[in-house]
Amino acid sequence: MDRLAARLAAALLRLPAARTRRVTVRRDIPVRVRDGVILRTDHHAPDPPDAPTVLIRTPYGRRGPMRLLARVVAERGYHVVIQSCRGTHGSGGTFAPLVHERDDGLDTVDWLRRQPWYAGSFGMFGVSYQGFVQWAVAAEAGAELRAMVAVATASATRDSTYAGESFALDTVLTWAELLQAQTVPWLARQWELKRGQPRLAAALAHLPLAEADRVATGVPIPFFQEWLRHHTPDADYWRTRVFGARLPEVQAPVVLVSGWQDIFLPAQLDDYAALRAAGARPRLVVGPWTHGSQGLFVAALREGLAWLDEHLAGRPAATRAPVRIHVGGAGGGWRDLPGWPPPTTEWRWHLHGDRVLAPAPPRPSPPTEFWYDPADPTPSLGGPLLVAQRAGPVDNRPVEARPDVLTWTSARLTRPVEVIGPVRAEVYVDSDLPYLDVFVRLCDVDRRGRSWNVCDGLVRVAPGRFPADAAGVVRVPVPLWPTAHRFAVGHRLRVQVTGGAHPRYARNPGTGETLGTAVTLRAGARRIRHDPAHPSALYLPITGVAPGRSAT
Repeated sequence: MDRLAARLAAALLRLPAARTRRVTVRRDIPVRVRDGVILRTDHHAPDPPDAPTVLIRTPYGRRGPMRLLARVVAERGYHVVIQSCRGTHGSGGTFAPLVHERDDGLDTVDWLRRQPWYAGSFGMFGVSYQGFVQWAVAAEAGAELRAMVAVATASATRDSTYAGESFALDTVLTWAELLQAQTVPWLARQWELKRGQPRLAAALAHLPLAEADRVATGVPIPFFQEWLRHHTPDADYWRTRVFGARLPEVQAPVVLVSGWQDIFLPAQLDDYAALRAAGARPRLVVGPWTHGSQGLFVAALREGLAWLDEHLAGRPAATRAPVRIHVGGAGGGWRDLPGWPPPTTEWRWHLHGDRVLAPAPPRPSPPTEFWYDPADPTPSLGGPLLVAQRAGPVDNRPVEARPDVLTWTSARLTRPVEVIGPVRAEVYVDSDLPYLDVFVRLCDVDRRGRSWNVCDGLVRVAPGRFPADAAGVVRVPVPLWPTAHRFAVGHRLRVQVTGGAHPRYARNPGTGETLGTAVTLRAGARRIRHDPAHPSALYLPITGVAPGRSAT
């Protein structure tokens, strides 16, 4: 059955031809690590056995899709070792995200060295958390680590968890619920999914957040509680749980695969920049994918096998560009680049008093006001989310119809505008309350008036974080997700400005109360300034400058 499934998968995904159909599997091998905990491990061995090894460490189990993946990779001439992280799927100990992955991973590498079939070199492959565990050991694995395939992941998770110094509520709580669901009977889980996960939905809306894990799962989730407590930028808690500082020590060639709507994209692009700055030559592939989407998995397998063949097995490889990206929108498609980001010109689009978005400098105008009420928080719609079915580009007209969502829209384009690279905004705002969030989203409005989200970002404002002028106006810099998108002729650019995007980001209660314990909600007005002294604007990296329009 495994052999037939592997053949079908390889044919559907157009993978390289198998090198062997004979794969021997040993399951539930006990691997003892330094503190005595047993980590359950499966070994998929090809015939002939003289082959390099691919190591996958995962908290998501060794059966189902992982079993099929192991078979596909093993048939292409690799020993495949899949290990369940501690506290998951038969492995001993307690799962604590990022805490044990360095020691457990290095101990597993030592175990590999003692196996009679080990040929002296290995690579690592993995998506999301399976990528975090790669970075945990990469700097210390030595020359035996010949290749890494890091997909929709990053070496440092802290900034993704607290994007803009808010809290990625939907991602973190959904992931906590998913992990806990692995411990319940299969039929019970299927029933909960069929019902639309009402407990999770209730938990995402619940306050205080310190009770949300119990609402979602019935039990407290230790790491969720810890992440609520240790949310400040200077928290010592995260120092041993991020591995970005050691990227310059990584010797293995790395391929990074991500999607424009992936939850870890900004952090993964930071990893690419750090590797390049250290003199490494990573490959970067970014496509039109969301976290966990089928397209991302297919790309990861194709890119990963090609990378392992070249750098782990030493097989001849076709010449490929260092960077390959997909440009969304009409007339986009795949592009090969020498590096990221490509050379561009930053083009400033101003927010005007008549709700027009245009490159022309702003004229004197009164501020545009909206009322934000955390008891009825502005909802998030699409974008980078953990669950692929809810993520990605969607028509934003339902949320744009709300009175707490301000929009500025350009005239119809008379020529295409191609945006490739980091996007940012500067929003001048004064508020009834000193605690607030500023969410900015760029959309592509098509000829039918549908408003498709392209990229966005949120920043949390608190007293002292950004200086205020004499009138109490604060200039808030908002980094948006990087993007690659082509706005077609006849389309319009649109910018949304809101006070939040819930439950993707935890609502700002407006009181300054602690993240996990806040229950009091205060509503208030925000006023967006767009005059010559307060030129709120969106900054776009474009591949050229349109005639008659100036770039900054």
